[in-house]
Amino acid sequence: MSSTGRGDDRLATLSLMASAIAGRTMDVAAAAGDRSWCDGSTIFLELGMGPVDQIQALAVQASLAACGSLEPNLLSQLVHRPTLTRRYLALEGHRALSANERVLPPVVRPLIDRPLSVVAATPQATIERARSRQSVPDPPRVFGSIEPRRALRSIEHAGPSPLQRSKGVAVDTPSGATAELDDLEDDARYVGDLLSSPVGGGGVVGRWLAKMLRPTRRRGGGGPPGADAPTRLASARSDASSAAQAYSGAAADLGAELHTIESDGMKYPEWDVAGGRYRPDWCTVVETEVETSGSTTIALSMGLREALRRSLSRLGMGLTPCRRQAQGDDIDIDAAIEMYLETMAGAPNGGDVYFENRRRRRDLGVLVLLDVSGSAGEPGFAGRSVHEHQRLVAAALTGALHDLGDRVGLYAFNSRGRKQVQYLRVMGFNEHFDGQAINRLTALRPNAYTRMGAAIRHATTVLDQRSGTPRRLLVVLSDGFAYDHGYEGRYGEADARRALSKARRRGVGCVCLSVGASTGPEALRRVFGSAAHATVPRADDLPSLIAPLFRTAIRSAEGQHRAFQRKERSREHHQMEKGRP
Repeated sequence: MSSTGRGDDRLATLSLMASAIAGRTMDVAAAAGDRSWCDGSTIFLELGMGPVDQIQALAVQASLAACGSLEPNLLSQLVHRPTLTRRYLALEGHRALSANERVLPPVVRPLIDRPLSVVAATPQATIERARSRQSVPDPPRVFGSIEPRRALRSIEHAGPSPLQRSKGVAVDTPSGATAELDDLEDDARYVGDLLSSPVGGGGVVGRWLAKMLRPTRRRGGGGPPGADAPTRLASARSDASSAAQAYSGAAADLGAELHTIESDGMKYPEWDVAGGRYRPDWCTVVETEVETSGSTTIALSMGLREALRRSLSRLGMGLTPCRRQAQGDDIDIDAAIEMYLETMAGAPNGGDVYFENRRRRRDLGVLVLLDVSGSAGEPGFAGRSVHEHQRLVAAALTGALHDLGDRVGLYAFNSRGRKQVQYLRVMGFNEHFDGQAINRLTALRPNAYTRMGAAIRHATTVLDQRSGTPRRLLVVLSDGFAYDHGYEGRYGEADARRALSKARRRGVGCVCLSVGASTGPEALRRVFGSAAHATVPRADDLPSLIAPLFRTAIRSAEGQHRAFQRKERSREHHQMEKGRP
């Protein structure tokens, strides 16, 4: 590979890390000057430094963007004031790193000066402190610089920042469609082929989106498989401007899939594809409830919910025995005996002596698992993020299944290293899809990484223990990019495939949907394997496809479960034969 190609790969990996720490999409480019700086959406990185210094400089600038330290009202106070700018960076850099410490790579944390990180609580307070006559040490070189004039020019051309929009700054949005989640409106047209597997051929979804998203999604990066970074557990919060939401995102037999329960969560293994073995008790899944910040008024797409309900109405219908029928599948022995005795006694009898099995009983349990990692916050179709597309589908699908009487649970997941896989309960199997559940769903914000294998294993356990139905189905809503500390590329993809395969052996059908993202069929296939999966550009395209996907997933899981049971019985019989004298 050429040096240019290696440089592009390096920038792509750093872009993913920057997006993770900042909690929104960030680009990384080579710095034109001699120091690293950020305009709020792009980090211009000094590439002459060593790898560790590059990561530290990237983390400082991304943390400043995450904590609102580069907002226009602050930058305007620094124009033509280099001394104030330098003092502000020296103080605010430590404060921003401290606020983001839970998601920083380990090599960055030693940069934090604890006394300096607590001298101010907000960026404006930091500026006031920098204006004072108190002594402030010069910032380390890896802090880079703040370029107020250049950053303000970039912001002026780019429009309102994500933080400004979260505070109520008006932003133009598309119009002309029915109200949906967060009153976002969708007037995008159908783009590209709809399905990858199993009910259609895959195709490219929008060249412009693929071109835009690919640089921040390229696989690769360093670190040995399974390496982890110690981080702190933090519950999900709904305040998008809070530093607690700044996230980071770049930096063989069935018995091996079983978990162990400990006080700090549930332990699961992870598949090491390079070593061809499991890493026992490698990941810790902590289940919590989504925190809401009060009542939230949203509008649901009732049209989509009704369309999904009609499509799924014939699924999950168990056989209900109906006796004493005028016609049916077989003779009802009890009714036949009664008719004979009544006839011998001279009493009239209608002759309803048949037994019939009718499909009346719902016997399907479904767990909808929503990926709320940082990559879901990237732009999707119709001016909304991938997260907004997939959250809309999660709401409509959960509501449709709930209306049909199925046992349904709605959960979300993200991760911060192997010891902090967060599993967020939006609605349990024994709860109703009501306003409280909708508020929890609305409070979810994309952040952190995507350790998909551990989340799938825990979802399989939850289905087994709580659904209470003979037929079980796991629906994963994700852009299909498995990524975490040391969980990337071939390693992460193989672990996710392995988790889905083992779930199907246990009789759990698996459907994986990518809605509103630019993920191609080949990328999905590497992560989801032979499980039923599809990529659709718009939620409105889903109703005509959901039933074939569900049906295929259920039948495939039932077939694999029976085959696995036969294999186990054969193995046990063989062992018994060997043990006989």
